[in-house]
Amino acid sequence: MSQSYFPSFLLTPKDLEKLLSENAPSPVSTAPRVIPLCASWFLPNDGRTGYETFVASRVPSARFFDLDAVKDPNSPYPHMLPSPKDFAAAMGKLGIRSDDNVVVYDTKELGIFSAPRVAWTLKVFGHPNVAILNNFKLWSEGGFPVEEGEPKKFEEVEYRTPELSAEKVASFEDVKEKAQEMSKHLEGAEQVQILDARSPGRFQGVEPEPREGLSSGHIPNSINIPVGALLDSKTQAFLPGDTLKALFESKGVDPARPIISSCGTGVTAAVIDAALTEAGYAEDERRIYDGSWTEWAQRVEPEEGLIVKKT
Repeated sequence: MSQSYFPSFLLTPKDLEKLLSENAPSPVSTAPRVIPLCASWFLPNDGRTGYETFVASRVPSARFFDLDAVKDPNSPYPHMLPSPKDFAAAMGKLGIRSDDNVVVYDTKELGIFSAPRVAWTLKVFGHPNVAILNNFKLWSEGGFPVEEGEPKKFEEVEYRTPELSAEKVASFEDVKEKAQEMSKHLEGAEQVQILDARSPGRFQGVEPEPREGLSSGHIPNSINIPVGALLDSKTQAFLPGDTLKALFESKGVDPARPIISSCGTGVTAAVIDAALTEAGYAEDERRIYDGSWTEWAQRVEPEEGLIVKKT
């Protein structure tokens, strides 16, 4: 089943309710199912955990994708992509098949935060049918059905080991090369745009990072587009596509030039990426810097001048 199964990449609560009612769970059917996938996650200094919010309240029949567990276990950075084999194993343990239609959603507390990262992860590994609920806060407040308590166990399935779409991922070396080119004003350097989803204070280097001992600041010539600017202040849902397009244009983001999105650990960079989709920006030439600021601030050398702070 193709992506056109979903009416759009961002689904309203009514959209999801309709899809779930039309695809009631069946123990005998092998047809692709609609699977709600909770991607709840909080920053390490928050005190709450995603799983706790999942247990407290969730979309019926939802499964929990643990961002802190489904990752590269050998990397010193928090949320680097897992191997294709580990990704397939994680999906299989959740009882999700390769042809299922997956709707990723966030916490009602944050509205939109980590769900776009999980949706992007599925797409990077070639899962063809992915959408985002916009959002669980509106689902909860709108009186749509929820489940509470420990979830039931889902029968494990075999998920086909995928291939990674490496062209959608930016490495430290990729970003460093582009940042150095732009700093030196080399010919062609302005082709790439680096967008940063962190708060203005962290971006400017006047507020601390949530990870102790990590310098704040930003990559040279990057553009700050904080997550909050992309969301409705009341509902914490994505702003309408036209509004997002106008916002990106006001920041000088050119749809004809390649884009690399970054943040703290590669999670909220995907919020920018999802907003670009909603704003009508083509997915070609768009990448996410997987290691993001946590990797950048630890790997660049002070004498390179690749951490910029407000002066």
